[in-house]
Amino acid sequence: MNGAEALIQTLKDCGVDVCFANPGTSEMQLVAAIDGQHGMRAILGLFEGVVTGAADGYGRMADKPAATLLHLGPGMANGLANLHNARRAASPVINLVGDHATYHLHYDAPLTSDALGVAAPMSDWVRKSRSQRDLAQAGAEAFSVAQTYPGKVATVIVPADHAWDEGSAAVATVALPVSPKVPASVVAEAAAALREEDGPKALFLGGRALREDALHAAGRIAAATGARLICETFVTRLQRGEGRVAVERLPYFGEQAADYLRDFKTIVFAGSEPPVSFFAYPGKPSWLSPEGAQLVRLASAREDALDCLTALADALGAPADPPVQARAIPPAEAGTLTPFNLAAILAELMPDNAIVSDESATAGMAAFPMTAGARKHDWMMLTGGAIGQGLPLAAGAAVACPDRKVIALQADGGGMYTCQALWTMAREKLDVTTIILNNGSYAILNIELMRVGVQNPGPKALSMLDLKNPAINWCLLSEGMGVPAVRVETAEAFRDALAAALAHKGPRLIEAMV
Repeated sequence: MNGAEALIQTLKDCGVDVCFANPGTSEMQLVAAIDGQHGMRAILGLFEGVVTGAADGYGRMADKPAATLLHLGPGMANGLANLHNARRAASPVINLVGDHATYHLHYDAPLTSDALGVAAPMSDWVRKSRSQRDLAQAGAEAFSVAQTYPGKVATVIVPADHAWDEGSAAVATVALPVSPKVPASVVAEAAAALREEDGPKALFLGGRALREDALHAAGRIAAATGARLICETFVTRLQRGEGRVAVERLPYFGEQAADYLRDFKTIVFAGSEPPVSFFAYPGKPSWLSPEGAQLVRLASAREDALDCLTALADALGAPADPPVQARAIPPAEAGTLTPFNLAAILAELMPDNAIVSDESATAGMAAFPMTAGARKHDWMMLTGGAIGQGLPLAAGAAVACPDRKVIALQADGGGMYTCQALWTMAREKLDVTTIILNNGSYAILNIELMRVGVQNPGPKALSMLDLKNPAINWCLLSEGMGVPAVRVETAEAFRDALAAALAHKGPRLIEAMV
């Protein structure tokens, strides 16, 4: 075996069966090794941000890593924004980044770069192989790191000569790390805090605490103590809808979030740290928890959320079956399409067990609250704030869960960052219904311009936030990449288009003019 063959065989033996790829010359031995590895699916993305974003979506839904294949430091750099999102989501991802042959580096060829330096800021772990025999070992270590609860971004730098040199062999899989458990004393501290009668209490949840089983335990705690259940503003994966324990979502804007939390006397955190404002603003708070409140850290994002929440519920003598969300569909007003009737129609038509990738920004703000009583579904969001995540995330989720309908709620501005994901959806026949919320603007930035104190912005400033000159035609763009599309401007047309798309197996796009 050469080094590339040993690496790919090792990853396959570990359980990696998907590789999202945008390779170049330095990765051709890895391309050949994947070609010869039966059972490993290769999926091409036309931009590295699609590749890394798809790996994030796959990891969130499969709870195991896919591999990415990226071309040298610059290719890795093109994918960093969505690796930032993946790292913030604690998604399991393994990056394979080619590099020049070790003996070629000192010639300083045009694509020479510090690949390790490029990878480090958006990776939890980075390693460059030391030889062709070491390459497979690096892959096994990367898998173990990526599977560290709840997930990490692991990057292996692969010099081309280590990939093509013979004399290597696959290595045995590395034992996976055990999920860290919360000490019993911490559970007891949280139980004591929630038993106190001193004012309103909240259980603030994030990460794996938002899965159905952990939410069931959290619902038991709420039933026993009267604590309100609140989740992070931007969730990795929230299992919600009819029959599941419902949570409130912390508002986005800092002063609204601070006001939302101000009356709580006790807040217990599980799977999340205390929230802070997304950005700093003149004269507005960054720390959002109320002054003087008792803050109890039950579990960090990297401690077993289900275990500690179950232990806490049992310690409190909580009932076995907490209240759950009833099916509730808001009415949809007829006529001109708005974010509100769009959200109501989505709530009505969303199929059971759907997956929603939400990068809808301002135009989609109604979608989350109005779908609370829809059929059971998973909701994924923009965890790291680097836009251009929604379409690749949806593609990766569809690869991980081919029997589930994926719905991408995508703002027009963010969608242009990684619109190439549509081509991958078409090529792979992924079951994704994309809804482009087209308001012709970076609308959130118009709001932010005012919030930072800019008064009377001029035409030059406003032009930097406008997407109507020229207007982007998403239907033509989508059709050009192989995804059938339709534009709608009324609630009636949107209902018909969404019903047709959801009834169809494969990619469809709806350009919703809002």
